[in-house]
Amino acid sequence: MNNYKLIIQYDGTNYAGWQLQKNAVTVQEKISEVINVIIKEKVNLIGSGRTDAGVHALGQVANFRTEKKIDINKFQYSLNAVLPKEISVNKIEKVSESFHARFDAINRSYLYIITHNKSPFLEKYSYFYPQIKKINFYELNRISKCLLGEHDFTSFSKKNEELKEKKCTITDIHWRTDKEKTMFYISANRFLHGMVRTITGTLLYAAEKKLDTDYIQNILQKKDRTAAEKSVPAKGLFLYKVRYQDD
Repeated sequence: MNNYKLIIQYDGTNYAGWQLQKNAVTVQEKISEVINVIIKEKVNLIGSGRTDAGVHALGQVANFRTEKKIDINKFQYSLNAVLPKEISVNKIEKVSESFHARFDAINRSYLYIITHNKSPFLEKYSYFYPQIKKINFYELNRISKCLLGEHDFTSFSKKNEELKEKKCTITDIHWRTDKEKTMFYISANRFLHGMVRTITGTLLYAAEKKLDTDYIQNILQKKDRTAAEKSVPAKGLFLYKVRYQDD
């Protein structure tokens, strides 16, 4: 059995996320349909994880298995020629038959982009948040560091999250800013549904109101979504990179 790994970018604006859903158009659905047509075989396209409606990806990873041996260069060209303009397959490689895009991932990283000034060119891919000009970024980074390590992130996940295990280990978290934009980077072994956007919104609120780490720790301890603040809009969020043992 041949196993192929894909590195994918997409603009999630007009999609209901990555994962296949009934009565909704998703990125996984679009790519699967094109693969099925090109190789004339129905495949199971496995993603490294779902992204919510409106969320983008710079480095989504997926894999599928097939009995057929594929000419990778020709296949990648054909995929990109047929896929919608919002989706691009940037790399394809043959991997071991046991490789699984989701279960073998050891780390996932996200970027969230905030613009300080209104821009029609960045509107689809960032959150216009003028209040950020008043925020002390030294304090924002300091408060954010209390989320490093393993915690139960129930308070930062959507109420309908079905997973029983809500513990995640954050390995890196930081903010960088310049005159025009701010970028929030977060990396962890796994993320819950809506977790990154809720963490972003809550940290911004804490910094704006000059709250300390006790505020964040109290939210974690409550294990209640209503304890955290509103999520930021999906349009500013990008799945940046998925890492594996051999990377």
